[in-house]
Amino acid sequence: MKPELEQGSNSTPPVKKRTFVEWFKNRWSNDPLFSILIALIIMVILQTLTLGFDYDSFGEWFQAWSNNWLNILRNNAGIGIVALGMTFVIMTGGIDLAVGSTLVITGAFSMYLLDTGAQGILGAVGITGVPAIILTVILVMAFGYLLGSLIGVTVTKGMVPPFIATLGAMMIFRSVTQHFAQGYNTTVPTEFLQISSFKIGNYMIMPIIYWIIIAAILYYVSKRTTFGRQIIAVGSNEKAAKLSGVNVDKVKLRVYALMGLLVSIAAIIQVSRIGSMDFSNAGRGMEMDAIAAAVVGGTNMLGGRGFILGTVYGMLIIAVMNNLLNLFGVPPFLREAFKGIIVIVAVLLQRKEKNA
Repeated sequence: MKPELEQGSNSTPPVKKRTFVEWFKNRWSNDPLFSILIALIIMVILQTLTLGFDYDSFGEWFQAWSNNWLNILRNNAGIGIVALGMTFVIMTGGIDLAVGSTLVITGAFSMYLLDTGAQGILGAVGITGVPAIILTVILVMAFGYLLGSLIGVTVTKGMVPPFIATLGAMMIFRSVTQHFAQGYNTTVPTEFLQISSFKIGNYMIMPIIYWIIIAAILYYVSKRTTFGRQIIAVGSNEKAAKLSGVNVDKVKLRVYALMGLLVSIAAIIQVSRIGSMDFSNAGRGMEMDAIAAAVVGGTNMLGGRGFILGTVYGMLIIAVMNNLLNLFGVPPFLREAFKGIIVIVAVLLQRKEKNA
């Protein structure tokens, strides 16, 4: 007769199921993208409630709601693209304060190339129409890449701190543009305006499409390429990255060059949207918006960590906040205060997470 086994001698302790609250707290504490997404959802709900529901039908309400969202996305697409590049720059432990001035000088360059008047560069050599537009886009993007590369060389080979290098570039680019473009009135071809104004289903969403495409490309770069891993390595520990064989200067140079390229794309979008550019005020504060979007999106200001998707979320949070403040009638000067509060809170949360 076999001896009976003692009850429960071979049984494993039951696994305690986590409650929703415990699961939520864990995700909120350990997954930055999750917490940012929840914050964005809350902002969207607040915006929806603010718009109200006083409409004759659901279709009318949805049309107003979707139009409001399209306006938000379209108006912030250019800054959103710049914020994506700023994410990479901050991930390397750097900063770029010159993005607003780079926008101005590349935008002015595009207008000089395309001007149908006597000062137009391409028109003077007989290049007009679609070929002129294609060539302008290529040249402006190359110019932006060059300007970004010059900043990168200053930071790497000149060993100038990024803050100082980009602060100097910010003043140089804008002042040079204002000097040569003072009193300059351009006439941009209507075909060029189609870059941003081309309609898809009666909606002008081309800037949004550009933003989505660039975000998808940079997301892939950050997650699936050697360059993306090198950016994280440089920002996490520059000395260790050098010892592991990473060409730190080359990585930084490519990041700043990419930043210049993305700003030039934003400049093309802005000029093609309105057909002109205010050289005195265009791009002012863009560097702060881009930094804010990246930091709110979980990018560590000390480098080594950043999320392209998080930056998209962060840009949307700031855009919705601006829209809400506008709907509430908050004075424009006070809106920047709210943005500053969000940035400070985001950095404090990062410090708390690091110390946890």
